[in-house]
Amino acid sequence: VQLVESGGGLVQAGGSLRLSCAASGFTFDDYAIGWFRQAPGKEREGVSCISSGDGSTYYTDSARGRFTITSDKSKNTVYLQMNSLKPEDTAIYYCAATTTTNWARGAWGQGTQVTVSS
Repeated sequence: VQLVESGGGLVQAGGSLRLSCAASGFTFDDYAIGWFRQAPGKEREGVSCISSGDGSTYYTDSARGRFTITSDKSKNTVYLQMNSLKPEDTAIYYCAATTTTNWARGAWGQGTQVTVSS
């Protein structure tokens, strides 16, 4: 199982970024794919997740209304479109895959840095 994130970068407050999570080595439809983030000095927190099978989505309060998670089964890729970015969104963003509710025991990518300047 391999997950590779991309799309991070430096953006001004109010701007947008689209993160990608390319998955390989497993049956995409069997997994839920989630986005998490960790800011300096803070614990990792969930952002959003999607069921690759039925496409159902979930957002945490910090992401709802600004971020959109989608999946492209033809490319085994999950995207996180982030709009109206705020400085507090600055973090390393990770994607993870799991067949259970225990994300910690799932597969994780290496992360991509998102920096939002004020």
